[in-house]
Amino acid sequence: MILDGIGLPGQLKLQSSSVVVVGAGGLGCPALQYLAAAGVGRIGIIDHDVVELSNLQRQILHDESKLGLSKAESASRALKQINSRLTVDVISEALVPENALELLAPYDIILDCTDNAPTRYLLSDSAVTLGKPLVSGAAQKFEGQLTTYNLGADGPCYRCLFPSPPSPDLVGSCEETGILGAVTGIIGNMQALEAIKIIVGLHDKKPSLLLFSALGTPPFRSIKLRSRKPTCPACGTSDQKVGEIRSLDYVQFCGGPRPDWESRGLVRGDASHRVSATDFQKALETSPIILDVRPPVEFGICSLPNSTNVPLRDLVANPHAYASAEREIYVVCRLGNDSQIAAQSLREVSGPDATVKDVVGGLKAWTRHVDPTFPVY
Repeated sequence: MILDGIGLPGQLKLQSSSVVVVGAGGLGCPALQYLAAAGVGRIGIIDHDVVELSNLQRQILHDESKLGLSKAESASRALKQINSRLTVDVISEALVPENALELLAPYDIILDCTDNAPTRYLLSDSAVTLGKPLVSGAAQKFEGQLTTYNLGADGPCYRCLFPSPPSPDLVGSCEETGILGAVTGIIGNMQALEAIKIIVGLHDKKPSLLLFSALGTPPFRSIKLRSRKPTCPACGTSDQKVGEIRSLDYVQFCGGPRPDWESRGLVRGDASHRVSATDFQKALETSPIILDVRPPVEFGICSLPNSTNVPLRDLVANPHAYASAEREIYVVCRLGNDSQIAAQSLREVSGPDATVKDVVGGLKAWTRHVDPTFPVY
């Protein structure tokens, strides 16, 4: 209240404002924490997921006592401990085209703290339809980015920047690629900051894309964005509009569902090329060659005895170096996908008498069916 530019009037604006945060995960948790601490009067939390142990290194509102609890409910309880006067709307359901406008309409500002393209397009289209600013954050590995869409009379929307979505096969989640927890904290905090600036009237409303790299020097780069595109099917003046949100299939627009790599790795395929984890265990009695094609950092977490780490990229680049006509070769990976590629590369350069197989379901299947003490990550 003693800050120039905010003062008591600004604090009263925060008290009378409302913000909805979609996603109570790595980005949503720090954003929610600082919005509640700043005195935002009403906060909506939309998340249909539950708290898991692997979430805790970055999703700081959750703890071990809340494992299995709805993330929206878990975050709500944590916020109430920060600010008991806060009004929290717990929405433990998925945001879909059929309910998006209804769920988002009561709030002044929308925060996109999700991690998938279909929801990002849905949130952007909804923000344009409702005439509300959308503060969007993203983070992966050591990097993050922040953009505020649909802000002011000429602010661009998500479709202005990304008219075509990437292929689902090329978009990894935090679970698949890993992430440094502090990176989500930085981006989530900045999402809260953007929302506070908008509420109290300190935002310059100039569209920009902020890029963050934890390993970069300097770590932040700001890219000035153009105004909204007249040809944008969502916010532009073109006659080619996206249409009624409730009737759109955002998953299909983004190329279909995100690949379920675990299920793909469990497809048995050719019985002469793939073996189950239990059959692989029996084959170990003959002392075959075991090639583990995971990245070295994953091999360093856990590995099977007598296995050799040959990253997939190295093996595919020079399969002759790892082929053998005298001994059987078994290829393993985390889930049973990369191992299929590696085994096929070896078969193409091996003689007709060579035996090259990979393990269905990879090392996760080994844990499930053979050795429950083998680490899962």
